[in-house]
Amino acid sequence: MASTADLKPEYLVQDVAELRSLFSETHPMAVVKCQTRLDRHAMDFILRAPFLCIGTQSPNGSADVSPRGDPCGFVKVLDEKTLLIPDRPGNNRLDTQSNILANPSVGLLFMVPGFDDTLRVNGRARITRDPELLALTAVQDRMPTVAIVVTVDEVFLHCAKAFRRSKLWDPSQRQDRSEMPSLLKIILDQTSGAPEDPAQMQQIDAGLEIDYQKTMY
Repeated sequence: MASTADLKPEYLVQDVAELRSLFSETHPMAVVKCQTRLDRHAMDFILRAPFLCIGTQSPNGSADVSPRGDPCGFVKVLDEKTLLIPDRPGNNRLDTQSNILANPSVGLLFMVPGFDDTLRVNGRARITRDPELLALTAVQDRMPTVAIVVTVDEVFLHCAKAFRRSKLWDPSQRQDRSEMPSLLKIILDQTSGAPEDPAQMQQIDAGLEIDYQKTMY
């Protein structure tokens, strides 16, 4: 595997002009498809999506991508320029929220199970604790502490090539999660060290499942 030290300077792309010279012209459809507001097709896609990834950037330029998931329609379309994303209980790292406060530019990628195309939205985000807005995203009478309001600058559908190459939704490509250690065992291996007793590790994993059930809503 190549490391940074193995990269040959003469092969590094240094600017956009050099990058563009390596590729053919952008397909006209890829240019004209970009919209500045949500039309009925984009709104329908968002209402079908139970999952999205949100990309943000910290003040020092460090990038971050965070998953968000809930039942279909969890992201509310307030109007053709505005989206409302609830902030469900998590690990309270608050990476996304902190980044938004420093730099409001965000990128969203919406996914729908079974759809090979995705929807991309770029815009500017703010964090709200407005009770009226939070009430729109309540689940089982539980409201999030805050929500992310995104003003849409750019929206467009992304083609299916990546999902088709990866066969992401193909059941035959599903992998057995048990072939890797559990989430907590990996974290413990990386930090303080996981217990060697399998029964003790199983008990720790069971505790995480109980925590999921208690804190998700």
